[in-house]
Amino acid sequence: MEHKFKRVCLIVLDSAGIGEMPDAAEWGDSGADTLGHILESRKVHVPNLQRLGLGNIRDLIGLPAVSSPTGSFGKCALRSNGKDTTTGHWEMAGIILEKAFPTFPNGFPTRIIDRFVAEAEIPGILGNVPASGTEIIKELGEEHVRTGKPIVYTSADSVFQVATHEEVISIDRLYEICKIARRLLDGEDKVGRVIARPFLGKCSSDFTRTENRHDYAVPPPLENLLPLLRRESLDVICIGKIASIYDSVGVTKDLAAKNNDQVIDQTINALMDRSTGLIFSNLVDFDMLYGHRRDTEGYARALEHFDERLPEILDALADDDLLILTADHGNDPTMGGSDHTREYVPLLVYGRNAERGVDLGTRGSLADIGQSVAVNFGLKLKAGESFLTQIV
Repeated sequence: MEHKFKRVCLIVLDSAGIGEMPDAAEWGDSGADTLGHILESRKVHVPNLQRLGLGNIRDLIGLPAVSSPTGSFGKCALRSNGKDTTTGHWEMAGIILEKAFPTFPNGFPTRIIDRFVAEAEIPGILGNVPASGTEIIKELGEEHVRTGKPIVYTSADSVFQVATHEEVISIDRLYEICKIARRLLDGEDKVGRVIARPFLGKCSSDFTRTENRHDYAVPPPLENLLPLLRRESLDVICIGKIASIYDSVGVTKDLAAKNNDQVIDQTINALMDRSTGLIFSNLVDFDMLYGHRRDTEGYARALEHFDERLPEILDALADDDLLILTADHGNDPTMGGSDHTREYVPLLVYGRNAERGVDLGTRGSLADIGQSVAVNFGLKLKAGESFLTQIV
């Protein structure tokens, strides 16, 4: 099969939204603008993203449009019913969710917790409230160490999170507990992800989450981009948390990476190897460390650091590679609370043999990304409109 591009490298700047969706108010996110508000907070130095066309997508304070961007640019709406990690990533792969994954803003009901405690054979649980992960281990970590009871918490996202101290409950035992929760959370209770959240430290003032996090996601429908590519003997190389989001369905290689720098390193390594298909990466720090913690300055520094390393990625691209930069949702650090925000996401597309400076407009769905990748390899998804003909 002749491909327009031999490989597509899709990098998700997790949570880097670019302005509220028309229905943002219905989600409690009126006025949300992750990138816009970060750029308003101070001068953010991102010249490489600017040259690709980030400032051409819309008016952004401190980031004017360039006359001849090296990439093509646009933004994507989130068409699915949701604003979480799973929803955004699944939509990229061509899955439109009409029904949102369930959330538990008042904690999980007794019928779930009682069964979880019994089947996991634990002495009870602590928490069972929506919370920031760093704050709840400060609040309940010492009681957990004393009692051995796992900390269970959720958020506005569809997640069941279990936090335990690695010296109180081993990593293997925590994973076992989370697998039990994953099995129990089915039907009307089928949350998008069960997440193991281990931590270490001597007391509440120095408890710190470790890099042994593990996600147990709902398996996606088989008719999505990843297994479609794999069935055609194409590579599907996933970096960071991507494989866990898709429950490894369709993944040919899973490269571990726990933070942005590790993700960038692994992406560059993958680009240096000869392969054909998709390299799919997620830069988790934007969301996990700065969006949820409402750290605007930290988010700004992380954007600058990614921009500094972006030339390494561009240099690693082959002549027949295509780079797509996007996000999965917003997480405006200037908003109240600690939850994701319902926003458009940026779309930047670059290849040495791709058209430059094309305004890709406002896409109706993140599925346009997956459809464009599929069409490149002579395939077709059920959802999404390809923008491939606009750049070749």
